[in-house]
Amino acid sequence: MGHSPRDFGSLLEYLAGYERVVEVGIGRRTETARALADRGVSVTATDVHERAVPDGVTFVRDDVVDPDPTVYAGADAVYARNLPPELHRPALEAARDAGADFLFTTLGGDQPAVPVERKPIAEGTLYLARALR
Repeated sequence: MGHSPRDFGSLLEYLAGYERVVEVGIGRRTETARALADRGVSVTATDVHERAVPDGVTFVRDDVVDPDPTVYAGADAVYARNLPPELHRPALEAARDAGADFLFTTLGGDQPAVPVERKPIAEGTLYLARALR
């Protein structure tokens, strides 16, 4: 599935190209997961704390530093918003173990701690680490 640069309008538009996604650390920001579910994407949200998630989104309590591989198995993409640098490598490893792409944004000026492609999006920069298939 190829994307041209003009396809990258927003995080949502990019993620909507996947069938099954896992959001790492959903916190209280549920709008992306809700919008993806509304578009027919299968969404599993994780967090280290119990979180309320929108209808159509599955929630699993998981710590990406010590992940349960079954949470990520079968996902096409693992994504995270405002992911702190100390979680970049663990999240990438969880995604790679599942054969999934890893997409994330960072907070402020944080730079990615793993090798990535940079994609300009409305929210700033989307970092993409492709699965080794």
